[in-house]
Parts: sequence; structure tokens; C-alpha cells
Amino acid sequence: MAEHFRIDELKRRLEQDPSSIAFAQLAEALRRTGRVEEAIEACRAGLVHHPAYLSAHVTLGRALIEQGELEAAQAELKEVLAAAPENLAAIRGLAEIHQQRGQQGEALEQYRRALTLAPNDPDLEETVSRLAAGLGASPPPSPAADEAAAGPSADATAKPPADAPTTADIPADPTPAARRADALERWLDAILADRERSA
Repeated sequence: MAEHFRIDELKRRLEQDPSSIAFAQLAEALRRTGRVEEAIEACRAGLVHHPAYLSAHVTLGRALIEQGELEAAQAELKEVLAAAPENLAAIRGLAEIHQQRGQQGEALEQYRRALTLAPNDPDLEETVSRLAAGLGASPPPSPAADEAAAGPSADATAKPPADAPTTADIPADPTPAARRADALERWLDAILADRERSA
């Protein structure tokens, strides 16, 4: 109910001043309440006065996606990304377009790009993992994997325990990442056991 009141208020503001930037808020409110065609009209009318208003282009792009007009939506979002390459909403919108077209590889590329900008977004993490699994691609690296890629810590290199495993100790596994994770885990277990013996 509050959203409908806000829409009415924004419409009144635009009636008094058709060049007001309130069109962008109105369009987004209309889109969120499912009034997609009105949102598209509001965006296009306002962008005549404010063609460089990027958030309005994003709203228009998202509304066009919901309307099924993927070509027009892609054009809007690419225009945003040309001006602001790290616009998260535009990147996610582009990923959604690729996904709707069945272009899962391109969608995954865009979702991964979004995840680098919003690394703690659980929805993005889940989407990237699901798409990667479906394509047989590797999922995004975890912080632990980043630490492993950076090399062993000073503790690990200073005094390796005598019983630390080598790569020859790792059982055969078809997944190289699983072998590396297993070796790292066993290496850390051996360091802890050595420290306990020394304590």
C-alpha cells in the first residue's frame, strides 16, 4: 500500500515538472510492483531529458528483461557498462539475459564478474557454483584456496615435520583440486601433531 502511495506521489511530481529526475524512482517503483510496461514508458520519457542517468538505464534494462525484450535490454545494459564497467546491477542483468538465452558459459562469465564486485553475496555464490557445476567448470576459489595458491605459510616452511606427506602419499584421485586440498589438509595435520609432540 505504501508503495502505491509513493507511486502516486512521484507521478504528481512529474506532472508538475516533466523534466524531474523523479522519473527514475517512479520507474523502479513501477517495475518492483509488476507494472513493467508503465516502468518502461516512465524510463523512456525521463531519459529524453536525462540521457546519461545510468540507474534509469539499468531500470529500463531490467524492465525489458521482464518484458522478454532481451535485445533491447542488452543494448541498455551494455550502454551502462560502457560508461561504468563495474555497475553490478548491469552486469547481473547481462548475466540473466545470457542465461535466458541458454548461453550458460557467457552467463557464468558475467556472474563471476559480478561476484568479484560482491564477494560476500550468497545468492551470487550459489548461482556461480550451480552454473559452474552444470558446465563442468571449476567453482569460484574459496579464501582457503587463495591462501593455498599464495604458497605455504612461514610456519609450514620453517620446519616441516619428518612425517609430513609428500605428493607420492596422496591416493589416486581424478580431480587435481581434490588432491591438492587433501595434501594441504594432511600437511597441516602433520604440523599440528608435531607441535603437540614438542609442547
